[in-house]
Amino acid sequence: MSVHITLEDVSVRFQIFGLHGRSLKKTALSLTTGGRIGSGASGRVHIDALRNVNLDLREGDRVGLIGHNGAGKSTILRTMAGIYEPTGGRIRVSGRVSPMFDLMLGIDHDATGNENLRLRGLLLGMTAAEIEEYAAEIGEFSGLGEYLDLPVKTYSSGMLLRLMFSVATAVSPEILLLDEWITAGDANFMERAEVRVNKLIDRSSLMVIASHSRDLIQRLCNKVAVLEHGQVVDYGPITPAMLDRAMAA
Repeated sequence: MSVHITLEDVSVRFQIFGLHGRSLKKTALSLTTGGRIGSGASGRVHIDALRNVNLDLREGDRVGLIGHNGAGKSTILRTMAGIYEPTGGRIRVSGRVSPMFDLMLGIDHDATGNENLRLRGLLLGMTAAEIEEYAAEIGEFSGLGEYLDLPVKTYSSGMLLRLMFSVATAVSPEILLLDEWITAGDANFMERAEVRVNKLIDRSSLMVIASHSRDLIQRLCNKVAVLEHGQVVDYGPITPAMLDRAMAA
């Protein structure tokens, strides 16, 4: 079966507990999402982060998600990754998904670097055999050396990010999901990391990236989905006019 992601009338709603409609005006500005805010008959507040989204992404697509802060870009990526379940509609995904976000998810700070390497690999869907196959390469790319045998609570934040990045980029994905461009570690490591991510994109069958950077979208993508308040308002091959409208919103 060919690699694809299909969203059919997909909606994602988050319930906001401890907040009722009558206090909504006082608190709405402090909410970080840009989805539609509403309340039901009970007065309970909810946020429609995605509303009736329809997308059909196929092998060879390089799709940029653009829109204002809170438009739903991160939500749609996490729905594609299986982190969020749609509250309406359905999503069909065919192919191995590699989400390049939430890199610090599942870290055991009392475990060693090598132990976390294996744990993170399992969370990313790697088999035990794949983890063992790539463990040496992951360790070498991270540049952590003997630190891999120490608990990660002894690491700096940059060292930990280098390890998690090295694990996440070890296996070629069929479907690659990126939330903004990745930065990892010091300048020298970032240069190597950028080369590694570009190779990962080239090897992927389908790529989706959320970004505010017009230059990045034009460089990496052949299609664009424009989001506004949880809805896809435009989708198709990149054109200057489409980018102008999206970036001006």
